[in-house]
Amino acid sequence: MVKKQRNGFIQYQFVIPKEKGLEGLDEIFKIIKSSKSKPFLSVLKLFGDENNNFLSFPKKGWTLAMDFKNNKETVDLIDELDQIILKLKGRIYLAKDSLMSEKLFKQTYESWEAFHNFRVSIGADKVFNSLQSKRLGI
Repeated sequence: MVKKQRNGFIQYQFVIPKEKGLEGLDEIFKIIKSSKSKPFLSVLKLFGDENNNFLSFPKKGWTLAMDFKNNKETVDLIDELDQIILKLKGRIYLAKDSLMSEKLFKQTYESWEAFHNFRVSIGADKVFNSLQSKRLGI
């Protein structure tokens, strides 16, 4: 989790399975409504089938992308939303992630270990690293 707050915004995007869409989005919208942090931009889309790539984000279901002001209230809200996404068997979009924990990542990206092992097998783990890959234990 981010300790130091910076100016700007946090992008947060998740996908939840289509069959859990109504109940999941309803729960998520209620939590956002009760929060002090509100998104200033939101985009809701329906994804088709997922592919077999190691760390592919899309899966058949609803994806919601939101932009929030970067502050403590938003970080707290995202912590709460992460738990709902986990419960619904969804995922957080890695390209927009700045807060996900290693535990949540490994619980929601089923092929993370295969990706990690592939990186190690070709020596990429010694050459290509990012703050995100270190935070998520990739």
